Amino acid sequence: MTAIIEATDLSRRFGAVRAVDGATFAVEEGSITGLLGRNGAGKTTLMNLITGQDFASSGTVRVDGENPVENARVLTRTCFIKESQSYPDAYRGRHVLAMAPRFFPRYDPALAARLVEDFDVPVDRMVKKMSRGQRSALGAIVGIASRAELTLLDEPYAGLDAVARHVFYDRLLADYAEHPRTIVLSTHLIDEAADLLDHVLVIHQGRLLIDAATEDLRGSAATLVGRAADVEAFVSGREVLGRESIAGIASATVAGLDAQDRARAASSGLEVAPVSLQQLIVHRTGAPIHQEVAS
Repeated sequence: MTAIIEATDLSRRFGAVRAVDGATFAVEEGSITGLLGRNGAGKTTLMNLITGQDFASSGTVRVDGENPVENARVLTRTCFIKESQSYPDAYRGRHVLAMAPRFFPRYDPALAARLVEDFDVPVDRMVKKMSRGQRSALGAIVGIASRAELTLLDEPYAGLDAVARHVFYDRLLADYAEHPRTIVLSTHLIDEAADLLDHVLVIHQGRLLIDAATEDLRGSAATLVGRAADVEAFVSGREVLGRESIAGIASATVAGLDAQDRARAASSGLEVAPVSLQQLIVHRTGAPIHQEVAS
C-alpha cells in the first residue's frame, strides 16, 4: 500500500512544552487509523500539523508527498472536522451544509440529507444556539458526506450521546465501505471505536508511543489470573504491564506472549484472558484514559 501521510521526526513546541515530540510514522492510503491518547496528549496539535493549520518546529510532514501548508491541491482533498468546530455567528445548520460542496469536491448532498434525518439535526436553527450534541452531529455529517480522500475527525462526535455515537460509527463505516478513503479518527473512547480501526497510533505526552496494526496490538498482551504465587512464578522475567491482587488471587497483564506461552500458562492452572485495546493502552501509558458510560 501507499502512504498518504508521512511524518519524520515531527515536533511542535510551545515554549518549553513539546506538544508533539519527534513523531515518525506513516498512514496508509485507504485505511482507518485511530489516533489515540489522553486529553492533552498532542492529538489535535498533530492533526493541525497534518492539515497545514500549524507549523512544525522541526521535522517534516507530507501529505501525498507534498507539504500541506498553503497547498491547495492537498487541502481540497482533505476534510478536517474538530470537536470545537466554529462557524460564522449568523450561520444556521442549512448554511453549513450548503457551503460544504464549495470546499469538498466529492461532497454528497443526498447523503448529508439522510444523515440530518438520522441525527435529527435542526438545520434551520442558528448553529450558535444548537446544543453541543447538535453541533457535534452537524460536524459529523459534513465529515462523512465530504467523502474527502483524506478525512480527519478530531473527536467531532464527543458531544453525542451513546446512541448517536453508534449511529455515527455505523454510518461512517458503511459509507467508507462503499466509497473508500483514508480516515484518521482521534478519540479517547477507545473501546467504542476499536472495531473500526485498521491501525493505531498512540500519542502520550507528545511522543508517539505505539504504531501498530490493531490486530497485532490486540494480540500483543494477555491477562493471567490465578493464585498469586503461580502468577508471579510464570511472569518472572517477562514484561509486566500491570498487576492486581486480592485475597491471594492475582492478575498480571503481560506483553509478548506467543501461542506456546499461552498454552503453558493454561496448563499451569492460570486463566488466560484477552486484553481489550483500551486496557492495553491504559497499561502502556501508565494512566487511565476516560471511558464514558452509556446513558
